[in-house]
Amino acid sequence: MKYDIIIVGAGPSGVFTALELVRQNKDKKILIVEKGKSVDKRHCPKEKTKYCVNCKPYCHITTGFSGAGAFSDGKLSLSYEVGGDLPELIGANVAQEFIDYTDNIYLEFGADPKIEGLGHEEEVKEIRRKAIEAGLKLVDCPIRHLGTEKAHELYYRIENYLIEAGIEIRFDTLVTDLIIEDGEAKGIKITDAMTKSQDEEVFGDKVIVGTGRKGADWLNDMCVKHDINHYAGTVDIGVRVELRNEVMEKVNEVLYESKLIGYPAPFKNKVRTFCQNPGGFVAQENYDDNIAIVNGHSFKEKKSNNTNLAILSSHNFSKPFNQPIEYGKKVAQLVNMLGNGKILVQRYGDILDGKRTWDHELDRSNVRYTLPDAVAGDLTSAIPYRTMTNILNFIQAMNVVVPGFASSETLLYGPEIKFYSNKITLDEKFETNIKNLHCLGDSSGWTRGLMMASVMGILMGRYLCEE
Repeated sequence: MKYDIIIVGAGPSGVFTALELVRQNKDKKILIVEKGKSVDKRHCPKEKTKYCVNCKPYCHITTGFSGAGAFSDGKLSLSYEVGGDLPELIGANVAQEFIDYTDNIYLEFGADPKIEGLGHEEEVKEIRRKAIEAGLKLVDCPIRHLGTEKAHELYYRIENYLIEAGIEIRFDTLVTDLIIEDGEAKGIKITDAMTKSQDEEVFGDKVIVGTGRKGADWLNDMCVKHDINHYAGTVDIGVRVELRNEVMEKVNEVLYESKLIGYPAPFKNKVRTFCQNPGGFVAQENYDDNIAIVNGHSFKEKKSNNTNLAILSSHNFSKPFNQPIEYGKKVAQLVNMLGNGKILVQRYGDILDGKRTWDHELDRSNVRYTLPDAVAGDLTSAIPYRTMTNILNFIQAMNVVVPGFASSETLLYGPEIKFYSNKITLDEKFETNIKNLHCLGDSSGWTRGLMMASVMGILMGRYLCEE
């Protein structure tokens, strides 16, 4: 079988590559290979069971058409300053131009026209003043919030649109290897994701890899095996914080998502807030090697009494160490070990008191935890000292901006780790040193989140149109 274009992974970057080719009326024979299922067949049993059942062979929240996007809180960041390092490749002005273009596509498929974080100029000034007082930087970024359940519906429309346009999508199909000959990509090797039976070879003129955070480790293995130029990037390790809406009320109303960055003493590592969910729910995602990672969801209709957000500490390693993804996995495995395979939760005050948290202490708290199968315990026994120190000092700074943030009852869940540490060396058309092999999205190390990954896909589609 021979295709013009093979796309590995049906996450936002791969999906929007195909979408742009269709919108530009390019007659290309395109195959999308996805090891998960179509959007309508992606269901998390936890909605009924109230606890994670460790779905096999993969987690439906992280795997399937649109990647984790269909089950995320669905926030589209509308500023080039947020979402990774893609502007370094294409320029800030081009990045902003295509964010606006991509945003209009999301609107066409049913995104909420309301933009969060606009207006409230005087209130924003006051929040910024407090941030400066705390030694933090407030990043302005308008947000279009899809909502977890609405994102599911939107991506299902996109999936049907692509299928009706003649795009071939193979679900439940695992890519086991890239076919590379004499420094040129020729195709891929695939197998049934459920049975993992004999490999089949599929050939294409172009191979586009967009496997997302879930597939970042696989892509790193491909880089090593096939001498694809890459280097160790940043690994983000942190926790998800949950506190009452009353504490976050002003920030939620004015900004919806507060993007704050600091470099707390004594280590001066970059620490930032990420993925804030007003009225949201803490969630669990499962990765390969039985790793459980905490995340947050925010629905349009269903709301909790809490707000959750991530606090992430960035770490960059130098020689001789060059395996940041493996480092992050080891941290996650250690935290999971203490939680018997579950997400660990601890009260901020207990950390300061040098003690673990017990179930009865959670039950009498003002903050009612929204991850019902989280295990009360001690995060400090597993998260590295440097990372935990950064997080605790950042929480103190946040308390200046949001009084009550550093309450003794504030909940910290772990681990929250972003697996985009491997960074692929790309040219201006996202081509690697292997001819006709392109890498996109979060697995490439150049984007973080839905919007920038989608933008990278749109640009890839444009480049393919020119050839």
